[in-house]
Amino acid sequence: MNKEERTKKFKSMSSMQRQNLILKKMKERGIEMGSGIPNKKYDSKEIYELIHIANCFPELREGGSI
Repeated sequence: MNKEERTKKFKSMSSMQRQNLILKKMKERGIEMGSGIPNKKYDSKEIYELIHIANCFPELREGGSI
């Protein structure tokens, strides 16, 4: 699936589906909610983006789970 197809699929999902997908991808990579460190440079752009996106959902920071 190319980037355009992934973007289209992501935009077609509900907010809850997006949250679950993000949490699933974070879990697969061993990233825990709140594990981001302010002013820390991450080697992987994808990891940085996942942490940034997850921080946009306050309900996830309140102990949401997959």
